[in-house]
Amino acid sequence: MDKQDHVSTSSPRHQQIGVSRPPLAVEDLPTPEEAFRVRHIGFEQWVALILGPSLIVLGASVGGGEWLSGPLSVAKYGFLGIGWVILVSTILQVFYNVELARFTLATGETPVVAFGRIPPGYFLWVPLALLFVYLAFILGEWTMQAGGSLFTLVNNRPYEAQEVEIVRILGIALMLSVFLFVSVGRKIMRTLEGVMGVLLAFVLIGILLITLVVVPLNYWGSSLASLFIPTLPPSGADLSVLGSLAGYTALAAGLNFMFIGYYRDKGYGMGTRMGFLGGLLGRRPTSLDAVGKIFPESEKNTRTWKRWFRILVVDQWVIYFIGALVGMVVPSILVAYLAQTPGNAQPTSASMIAYAATNLGSQYGPVVSGWMSIVGFMVLYSTLVVILEVLVRNMTDALFAYSRRVREWCRNDTRRFYFPFMLVVILLIGILIHLPLSGNLTEISANMANLAAIFFPLGMIYLNRHLPRPARITWWSYLVLILNVLFFGFFFVNFVVVQLTGAPLVRF
Repeated sequence: MDKQDHVSTSSPRHQQIGVSRPPLAVEDLPTPEEAFRVRHIGFEQWVALILGPSLIVLGASVGGGEWLSGPLSVAKYGFLGIGWVILVSTILQVFYNVELARFTLATGETPVVAFGRIPPGYFLWVPLALLFVYLAFILGEWTMQAGGSLFTLVNNRPYEAQEVEIVRILGIALMLSVFLFVSVGRKIMRTLEGVMGVLLAFVLIGILLITLVVVPLNYWGSSLASLFIPTLPPSGADLSVLGSLAGYTALAAGLNFMFIGYYRDKGYGMGTRMGFLGGLLGRRPTSLDAVGKIFPESEKNTRTWKRWFRILVVDQWVIYFIGALVGMVVPSILVAYLAQTPGNAQPTSASMIAYAATNLGSQYGPVVSGWMSIVGFMVLYSTLVVILEVLVRNMTDALFAYSRRVREWCRNDTRRFYFPFMLVVILLIGILIHLPLSGNLTEISANMANLAAIFFPLGMIYLNRHLPRPARITWWSYLVLILNVLFFGFFFVNFVVVQLTGAPLVRF
């Protein structure tokens, strides 16, 4: 074999990127066959072994935004002038996801760790990244939504004000169920893949079948066409509501970095060499390397990188993009159609959890109503599963990378921190959902995602331009990352202006 296909003795053993982090060790990039321990990568291996991180992400994506906020906005204002916001938000987030994952594939470091390499250093960007994630989700509205959907499923009706404590208890019980099932298995990521695969298949097929049966084709046609018609939102549209829609479409705008660790744990690229978060009942301790690795430039590594990047693109554009778009558009079509059907009440934020099930039940009977209640519960439970897990995951990643004391206290076994901390998060959320919090929590959460989009896409420009040339950011990636900042940043600025003045930046 040629010398250029290996790290030669004269090649540097470490490479520095950014500040306040140790240099990255230089090693050859493993091939997909090495990572997944197969001789050949064919269609069967793609389906069974390679694709999967996006399935977990879709579990959170097809949730509060796609099932609640999106359909409510479309039912209120119609698709025209709203549809293109959905499409643009989804496209921009896929490009952003790819750039986030680019660095993780090339180095094995997850974004919450890699952000510490951005000047002035980890003491600013790592706490800020965690703060944004926790501010967006720690108040636990997603817990209440899942608990409310379970109440509706069991009682065949929405809960009333005096029954809110039952919903809180159900939400806490659902969080504890997550603790139980991520405990089993060797890799938490593999467990989540299996659970999310079943839930998402049921949810997406279930929603699609009912909507195809109930909604006329001409309504489908006009709704889908609106995705490609760039026009102003309809008169009276609330820009703050559109900001929430943009922030929650597809995933969570600038906060999408919190899910990229699944690519490391799956074994994509240099993630193969970094370790993973393991289940509590696994036989062996599971550890994470504190510092990532990077590959030297060579013909072999260039070829291997192109293969990995192709896998990433397929996972994001084929699985995630299509799934997120279906997850947002199809429920919106169904709810908007039901809202204009004579005799049906208009949906509200309070009624959205059970709106589709209630109105379909009045027209088509209890079987259809029950089916939609099951679908709704699975949608919101999958959101709860993934959000709880990433809250714990990102804190674990950050502390294992930056705190030698934590690694020593845990004896380099991530499980010694991950699982006790998950119980702490469950307890904290259980307390917070009992507090009399005011304000629109969905709007606050979505705008934390929009705020993050002002900072972290620019951070990825800095990080990815320092990668080896085969993996380095391209000119059009600069463009789409800046568009992320402008698009989502506009909605956050409007949110701030509304809070300060009571008036939006633009009226329609």
